[in-house]
Amino acid sequence: MLKSLLAAGRRTVTPRTLKRIGRKIKSTLHPVIDISDAYTELLCGINPGWLERGNLYSFDYAVRNLPSDSPIVEIGSFCGLSTNLLAYYKQANGVKNRVVNCDKWQWNDTGKIGNSSFTYPEYLDFAKDTYVRNVRMFSRDDLPYTIELFSDEFFQQWRQSREVLDVFGRRIQLGGHISFCFIDGNHAYDYVKRDFMNTDEFLEIGGFILFDDSSDGTAWDVSKVRDEVIASGRYEVVAKNPNYLFRKK
Repeated sequence: MLKSLLAAGRRTVTPRTLKRIGRKIKSTLHPVIDISDAYTELLCGINPGWLERGNLYSFDYAVRNLPSDSPIVEIGSFCGLSTNLLAYYKQANGVKNRVVNCDKWQWNDTGKIGNSSFTYPEYLDFAKDTYVRNVRMFSRDDLPYTIELFSDEFFQQWRQSREVLDVFGRRIQLGGHISFCFIDGNHAYDYVKRDFMNTDEFLEIGGFILFDDSSDGTAWDVSKVRDEVIASGRYEVVAKNPNYLFRKK
């Protein structure tokens, strides 16, 4: 795949392109359990996002085995693909836990994207609008509470049991235990580590954490946090498919 890109005269390979290449290689060397069905295939075809198909199995497993009715938390929402998939597996398993997620739709980049006339802020404003439209459609019977904050800010509000307004104009009081958290925010070590520590503070015994891009051999800093979680002895590895799903002991 990389050869074909270079042969086509592409001078630069972006991190996101490398991510797709890495997933292609990993899927060849380490086949995953893929429970895709007609709905997930069509959803992935129309809802933008970078989905590791093995996450479907992990979503379903965690949702089927939630320890309580405490909220499911998602760190990083982008265009709503994982959000809509969580709603799908909740419905399939008859689960009523509310989903609370956060995204600020802001990156450090502020300039133009490549040689285009579009800037990163414009791109992310579009992504937010796309998220709202996608979730209103595909999670219309189970709309998540989406808080427009960075994850550090989100957990600070959670810690203080603050009442906040979500992107759909609804009020929700944050706080309390968490039953499952999907961590897919900033992949730099310090951010992933804080997302884990904040989640761990509220995750109940028997609760789950799924780290996106945490597979063996990943180049992302998520792997460092993954290894620290394993070394702590406080979590069991439930699945490597290829990303790591943990359950709190």
